[in-house]
Amino acid sequence: MPETRSERRVGIALVVAAAVAWSTAPFFTRLLPFDPWTILFWRGLFGGGLIMVFLAVTQGARALRDLATMGKGGWLVAVLSTIGMVTFIPALQMTDVTNVAVLIATQPFVAAALAYLWFREAARWQTLLGSVVALCGIALIVSNAHAAGDIRGMGLACVMVLAISAMTVAMRRYRQTSMVAAAALSNFLGSFVSLPFAHDVAQLGGHDLFILAMFGFCQVALGLTFYALGSRLLPSGEASLVATLETPLMPFWIWLAFSEVPSLRALAGGALVMGAVIADIVSGNRARPQS
Repeated sequence: MPETRSERRVGIALVVAAAVAWSTAPFFTRLLPFDPWTILFWRGLFGGGLIMVFLAVTQGARALRDLATMGKGGWLVAVLSTIGMVTFIPALQMTDVTNVAVLIATQPFVAAALAYLWFREAARWQTLLGSVVALCGIALIVSNAHAAGDIRGMGLACVMVLAISAMTVAMRRYRQTSMVAAAALSNFLGSFVSLPFAHDVAQLGGHDLFILAMFGFCQVALGLTFYALGSRLLPSGEASLVATLETPLMPFWIWLAFSEVPSLRALAGGALVMGAVIADIVSGNRARPQS
C-alpha cells in the first residue's frame, strides 16, 4: 500500500504528537487518588465528549451522521481501542510495571505481523531492526524493577498489546472510515464498561473533575485523534515503532512536575528508543522517492 513522501511526513508528525499526548498519562494519574475504574469512566466520558465537540466544530452535522452510521471498520477500531484502554491500568496494578512495559515494546512486531497476515503488508527491514533497538531501550529503562509478575496482569497486558496492534492495522485497512468518530465511540464504550466497577465515581470535587477533563482532552482526545489520523498514512509496524516514543517521554513529565530525576538507565534507554525512531524515519525518507 504505497504512500507519498508528504503523506509519510504528515503521518509521522501525527503519530509523534500522539505519543507525546499519551506520555502524559502518569502525570495525570499521579494527581488523581481514585480507583482505576473511576479514572477510566471520567476520562473516557470527557475524552469522548471533547472529540465529539471537535468533530461538531469541524464537520457540523456530518459528525453525528458518521457516529450514527459507523461501519464495521469503525466499530472494529472502537472495540479494539476500548479493550486496550480498559486493560492497561488494571494490568499495571496486578503485575510489575517491568512486565507490562516490555510487552508494550513488542507492539511494533505484533502490528507488523498482523499487517502481513491480514493484507500482506511487509515491514521494511529498517523498521524491524529499529523495533529490536527500541525493545532493548525500553528493557533498559525498566530493568531496575525485579518483582515477580502476576499471571492475570500479564494476561491483561498481552490482551492490551494485541488489541492496540490490531487497532493500528485496522485503522490502516479501513482508511476511508471516520477513525476520529471511532475514537470518540471507543471512549464512550470504555466509560460504559468501567462504570459498574467504579467505586469513587460520585466522590469527586470540582478540582478533580477539572483534572479529569484535562486528562481526557490532553491524553485521550488528542492522543487518539492524532493516532487515528496518522496511523492511516504509515505502515502498521512503523506507526507502532514511532508510537514507542511515549515510553521515554513518560519520565520527563514526572521530572518536570514532581522533580523526580530519571535514572541513568532511563536516560540511556530513552536515547536508544528515540535514536531507533529517528533512524527509521531518516532511512525511510531516503528510501522513498518523491511521488
